[in-house]
Amino acid sequence: MKKLTITFVVLDIIVAICFFVVYSPVFENLQNTIISTATVTKTHGYIAHVFYSDKRIKEVTALNSVPEIDEKIDLNQVVIDTKPRESYDNEYDEAILTRDAGNEDYKYIKVKVGKYDGHLVAIYDPSKVHILTGKKFNTSNSAGKETVLKMTKRLNAVVGINGGGFVDYGYGSDIPIGYVIKDGKVIWSPTSKQTDLIGFTNDNKLLLVHATGEEAVEMGMRDALQFGPFLMINGERPDFKDSAGGFSRAARVAIAQRKDGIVLFLVTEGTHTAGPNMKEVIDTLELYGAYNAANLDGGTSTQLVIKGKLINHPKNIMGQTVTGGRGIVTGWGLILDKDAS
Repeated sequence: MKKLTITFVVLDIIVAICFFVVYSPVFENLQNTIISTATVTKTHGYIAHVFYSDKRIKEVTALNSVPEIDEKIDLNQVVIDTKPRESYDNEYDEAILTRDAGNEDYKYIKVKVGKYDGHLVAIYDPSKVHILTGKKFNTSNSAGKETVLKMTKRLNAVVGINGGGFVDYGYGSDIPIGYVIKDGKVIWSPTSKQTDLIGFTNDNKLLLVHATGEEAVEMGMRDALQFGPFLMINGERPDFKDSAGGFSRAARVAIAQRKDGIVLFLVTEGTHTAGPNMKEVIDTLELYGAYNAANLDGGTSTQLVIKGKLINHPKNIMGQTVTGGRGIVTGWGLILDKDAS
């Protein structure tokens, strides 16, 4: 009887501690992380609703969001001229424009994004940046999804990153979320609504536009995928109202283009709950001259491959390393000879 009493007392104490952590204002940051993680992963969104009201969830979601940039993109300001120069605006400009010996195609730069390790790739010829897609979409057993490693190998991409989202029941799938445009054609279209599209035009400029896939093609889009938010337009960045910096902290992937046409791939280390916020991502891109930029799918999907090697360290929601990377459906890559892909 005494042991049973002790057991119940211990259980009461554990429940009290859990209740205190979940609801006490002292642990507000931790609570926000719980809510953000649950809602971002979507598959486990019910966890947030078990403990918190819809009002609280909406408040945290609003805190972890990127304000819309009230600016229409002006691609006339992007003048593609990526030849080497003899003078630079600053040390970051020099880092981008100074080629590695024997490599005129791209440059890899280790960076810090906030306090997290990051990987920046400058691609000098934007005409060589193309969308990467899985073998097939919407198969019965998700056989069409591929890691970035496998995708770059199959498509002969020297550099590759993951791109848009996909329907996720906890194990991923080969069903893209939103439009996919390849070679000026809509190849996946689950909706007819206008959405945020990230892609490259026929004159090799990064176009960020809210439109249908068909409208984007009419605008001259050659390759695109649906995701977001947009991080910079015409050099303008979001006006964050607080220190949250947009979205919860997580591993991040972003794509950007400078005014001289050089394309930037930015990939950071982290997990679903640890990594840079959006403000820190934008700060880093801005340092290296980004003029237009957009967020891509992060978290476990975060992958950067260079010459057949996975450069970053993808981790799942539990913080465990995902060997070889996660299977995805779209990405962006540097393809030097597209006819060979």
